[in-house]
Amino acid sequence: MQDQYGSDQLNAIYSSGYLVNPDICFIFMNPTGRNIAASKTWKGYRFPWIGTKNIWKLFDQLNLIDHDLFLEIQARRGSEWDEVFVSQVYENILKHRYYITNLAKCTQLDARPLPDDVYKEYLTLLYQEIDLIQPKKIVTFGNQISSIFLDQPISVSQCRRKKFLKQIGQHIYPVYPVYYPVGNGMRNIDKAIIDLQFILDSGE
Repeated sequence: MQDQYGSDQLNAIYSSGYLVNPDICFIFMNPTGRNIAASKTWKGYRFPWIGTKNIWKLFDQLNLIDHDLFLEIQARRGSEWDEVFVSQVYENILKHRYYITNLAKCTQLDARPLPDDVYKEYLTLLYQEIDLIQPKKIVTFGNQISSIFLDQPISVSQCRRKKFLKQIGQHIYPVYPVYYPVGNGMRNIDKAIIDLQFILDSGE
């Protein structure tokens, strides 16, 4: 679907992280050209958020990445990420037992939201993905992704820290909508951190 919905100058980005019953699965929107792994010349893993900085600030605040590695991420330009460093970052994600994915895998040049119907075309693939890894908890970022995934209107500001239940296959998963913490959502990153810490600390 990259050919249909993404840029013909970029490759799709795949998901990655802890693959067997991760403690939490983070569902973002869709990748953009800021991820250097989307480049046609990139030969390594095509994982989310490669070559970017802001999302790692969130994970650092949540103690989901070793702080020394976070500092190295912040010190590097996007072009300075290479296959070895990507492996180091994602091995650290494995250590912290979480999984990162996007609802849509098609990469665009910019960060404009996709229409609902495009995201909905990716739902079956996402359900298969979740059924394979079976996370203990799921976080959906932003109103649009949360509404599509839960199949009901969601306003994150009105349901902070509220748990929804979603059945996929034979399993029922707790799902928590959270403010989108990057791009235009950077203004809400502090609220996202507070809510995510609550979700991480929750025994469910």
